Amino acid sequence: MNSKTPLWFLTLSLLFSPLAFAETAPASVPFSAPPAETKAVALLPVIAVQGNHFVNPTGETIVFRGLALSDPAALLERGQWSRRYFEEAKKWNANIVRIPVHPEAWRKMGEQAYLARLDEAVQWAGELGMYVIIDWHTIGNLLTGIYHLPMYVTSRDETFRFWYTIAERYKANPGVVMYELYNEPTNREGNMGRLPWVEYKKLIEELIYMIQKINPRAITLVAGFNWGYDLSYVRDEPIGFPNVAYVTHPYPQKRRENWEDNWQRDWGFVAAKYPVIATEFGFMDINGPGAHVPVIADEKYGEAIIAFFEKRGISWTPWVFDAQWAPQLIEDWNFKPTRQGVFFKEKMRQLNK
Repeated sequence: MNSKTPLWFLTLSLLFSPLAFAETAPASVPFSAPPAETKAVALLPVIAVQGNHFVNPTGETIVFRGLALSDPAALLERGQWSRRYFEEAKKWNANIVRIPVHPEAWRKMGEQAYLARLDEAVQWAGELGMYVIIDWHTIGNLLTGIYHLPMYVTSRDETFRFWYTIAERYKANPGVVMYELYNEPTNREGNMGRLPWVEYKKLIEELIYMIQKINPRAITLVAGFNWGYDLSYVRDEPIGFPNVAYVTHPYPQKRRENWEDNWQRDWGFVAAKYPVIATEFGFMDINGPGAHVPVIADEKYGEAIIAFFEKRGISWTPWVFDAQWAPQLIEDWNFKPTRQGVFFKEKMRQLNK
């Protein structure tokens, strides 16, 4: 273990080690039993932030390469919510899955029913050896209360209550490795009102303070502006808390040319000092179902973005492991990969050892 590793990480690594779970879990309860019936929720090592890396308890750098999933509520409506969905993700060699929670779906389903689905997701992912990102999947300006679509409408109060609930519920489970605080902050070039970084940063830091008081090992993810893309503000005014990583959503048309130079200027530079994870990106043909800007591209973009990530140790989860939301990674609910699905599945097979 590196001498700079925090004492709290060493302590929690022991507390949440597989051995600790093995000693406390009831031997007679099957590992796939409902979460209320067992404490053995996930035999996964604690992950922490160390410098610009994610590290495990031995100090080894971990790069996450996985899949952005669909909202559990949407999958439930389609009859696709089951352990099989997670098993198929594991077949792609994913080591992490991102679970988006739309505010509208959270309210419509009801807190207890939704938490039961999240419990299942955490359980299934843990059994399969995959970590979980929980994402508050909203788009808009939290400072003015203007949002992109009704499904994304939330509030400061609801956002804080959501994360209080999540942090309390999963503070003893190292499998819930990251809390993605706000999916895509944007003000649509001023059309949603002002969105000064200094004010947004203050709000996010209040949220991080609360979460880390509940769970000191929680890794909080802070997204860039411009629909989660732009992290340029971090250069001069980074978040003032430890155990923070930054999020970018570098879809192809965010910058239409000179990708590498623009990516480095807009968000890639952050990876020299802090962990970075691209929790959404991807491509599809212009003639594909649901094709839209900013996701129209091909394997040229795919090769460029993965090479950029790998050179800098950036983690990634392409959007979206779904047959209906675009850009789709699967064609149907037999889980046949789309063109981009074939590409990213092969990259995970090659890179996740």
